[in-house]
Amino acid sequence: MPDGTKTIIQNRKARHDYAILDSYEAGIELKGTEVKSLRAGKANLKDSYARVENNQAFLHNLHISEYEQGNLYNHEPTRRRRLLLHKHEINRLRNRAEERGLTLVPLKLYFKRGKVKVELAVAKGKREYDRRHDIAKRDAQREMQRALKERTRG
Repeated sequence: MPDGTKTIIQNRKARHDYAILDSYEAGIELKGTEVKSLRAGKANLKDSYARVENNQAFLHNLHISEYEQGNLYNHEPTRRRRLLLHKHEINRLRNRAEERGLTLVPLKLYFKRGKVKVELAVAKGKREYDRRHDIAKRDAQREMQRALKERTRG
């Protein structure tokens, strides 16, 4: 990628289960063995979420597998990890997260200039009929494109 970012893992399920309202880039405080595991791509964002506690943002349930060549001091796979944000960003996230129905969801983990970053989204959970509506809309768009393509051919 030309801008110096390398995606480690994406939370594809989040875009399916949530309507994304806003997103933020945050640094993440990690141990050495965690960074090495991330370089190997051994992470899982499923069921992870962020929460603001005591004027600090934390990422919960992010699973980073133990480093294979790690020793006795290897990290705990699902520990909570502190997010590195400016104070005004943390305050904005806290206010948004306190609104009814909104949650903080990580969308992807990536390297940017050698540092691990997380794309954090303020999201609203979709209901079942919202998901069905999105699928129907996508199918209709696909049919329209197909018909347009056939029309221009012949």
